[in-house]
Amino acid sequence: MKHLIIVGILVAIFSVLVSVLLGAIGLLPIQASAQAVTIDRLFDLHFKLIAFLFSLIMVLMLYSIVVFRRKPGETGDGKHIEGNTPLELAWTVVPLIAVIYIAYLGAGSLAETRRVDPQAMVVKVTARQWSWSFEYPEYNITSSTLNLPVDKQVLLQLTSLDVLHGFWVPEFRLKQDVVPGTTKELRVTPDRVGEYKVRCSVICGTSHAKMEQPTIVQTAADFQAWVKEQQSAVSANPVERGKKWATQFGCVACHSIDGSKVVGPTWKGLFGHEVPLADGTTVKGDDAYLLESIINPNAKIVQGFAPNLMPPTYGAQLTKDQINDLIEYMKTIK
Repeated sequence: MKHLIIVGILVAIFSVLVSVLLGAIGLLPIQASAQAVTIDRLFDLHFKLIAFLFSLIMVLMLYSIVVFRRKPGETGDGKHIEGNTPLELAWTVVPLIAVIYIAYLGAGSLAETRRVDPQAMVVKVTARQWSWSFEYPEYNITSSTLNLPVDKQVLLQLTSLDVLHGFWVPEFRLKQDVVPGTTKELRVTPDRVGEYKVRCSVICGTSHAKMEQPTIVQTAADFQAWVKEQQSAVSANPVERGKKWATQFGCVACHSIDGSKVVGPTWKGLFGHEVPLADGTTVKGDDAYLLESIINPNAKIVQGFAPNLMPPTYGAQLTKDQINDLIEYMKTIK
């Protein structure tokens, strides 16, 4: 009994120390959504359980090594103990109850994160290799940044144009796989003004690590000002619109504008010059070539690049006006 009391005290002390250490490390980023609060309660419980189990195992092991080690002069075997029914029942029943309780807390947390606000703002999120775009149907705008008003629930409707992606803003504590051909929903209520990043949590190809874009949580007044700015930008000149579409639809993730080689051919000096092709021929980089390259990117493969790098979905995804704007923008990149 003496040993059990000593071990119990040591386990309690080390559990507190390990728990404090885990808290001091800062394992989680800041909370930036209402959903993060209930999720972090579960994280906190798990960290405390980890601290307890780690301390229980290490204290028992080290205590046994030190206290029950073979003493000088001892040559016989230790006392043989076979089975302990109360102990076996305890280490079966107690973990079972703990797991059921954690599952209950998890179900409650899941229900809380999915709580529906009928006044939620809808944002349609589109993933592609390797960028995100965000459409605001209520305001008739599309953006390459995810701007959200603080303290207002947002219903994110997520879809992918090519492969499996994962929508993840670590500060929101929410993550959702984005599956081609389906629309997934995710609800979030940002409650902290600041700038964060939406990242792809699923390995999705060559530039997966670069598939991140700004997430900006703003006051209601700042958000409305941003909306007005976006709405006015749509009516700007075609070159400016084309520059906006190039960023918004992820074109600049694969095509540089400074002559460097990224995933696809650079846009610098493309218009009006001869373009060498993989089959040994050349083609002039005029309007017709640029249009065909957007609508049917595998029709003519540029020398030094592999086929099927660019998804053949942009012709259906972009409007005719947006394609024309992109071409006008590419013409200016000398």
